[in-house]
Amino acid sequence: MSVLDCHATPLDPSRTDLAREFRARPFGVHSPELQVLLNRMRSLPVDGKHVLITVRPGDEWMLGRIYRDPPRVEKLPEHRFRSMAEAEWFVFKLRWRALCGEELRLEEEEAGHGEG
Repeated sequence: MSVLDCHATPLDPSRTDLAREFRARPFGVHSPELQVLLNRMRSLPVDGKHVLITVRPGDEWMLGRIYRDPPRVEKLPEHRFRSMAEAEWFVFKLRWRALCGEELRLEEEEAGHGEG
């Protein structure tokens, strides 16, 4: 299955190549298929969507969730990050789970060599 399939189609969890690409280069130009996946992740329904909140510009970020009724951002202070790349990777994994229905598993993370 390609990530180019219909938005309603679950993400194929075997496409860990796209996760590896994102992890290696979270910023900048991505392959066409990764860009499609990122667009899909970013277009998930707003209600309950995970977002990053700047705590200290350029130094610290916190996870949050957006809710629509009533409109608000819930801060999740138990999830703080010292690098934007670490924060983006954490949100990527949450959105991966939302799209494919299971946790993202990369061999090096299972061996204890990856980030949280």
